[in-house]
Amino acid sequence: MKRSLPLAMLLALSLAPAARAATEADYKAAYAAAETASKEAAGLRHQWTTTVSTLAAAKKAADGGDFDRAFAAAKEAEALAKASIFQATSEKEAWKTMEIR
Repeated sequence: MKRSLPLAMLLALSLAPAARAATEADYKAAYAAAETASKEAAGLRHQWTTTVSTLAAAKKAADGGDFDRAFAAAKEAEALAKASIFQATSEKEAWKTMEIR
């Protein structure tokens, strides 16, 4: 038991990707994915305002040359958009179970 924990930690650390700076290409790919998800949420008429502001923050950071921050903001915006899509689709039918009969 005592040997397996350090071994597991060593294995986990060796498999973890090395941290590296985000490039402009990384940002553009993340931004495109976020924008696509955001448009899908808007099509469902369930776009969160935080998604829009986070996308704007990503663009502003990229315009300033801070691609690490821009990449992180774009990934966050994508996660927010996907969460809003999930909420829209799950609530599409869920309201019926809460309806007073």
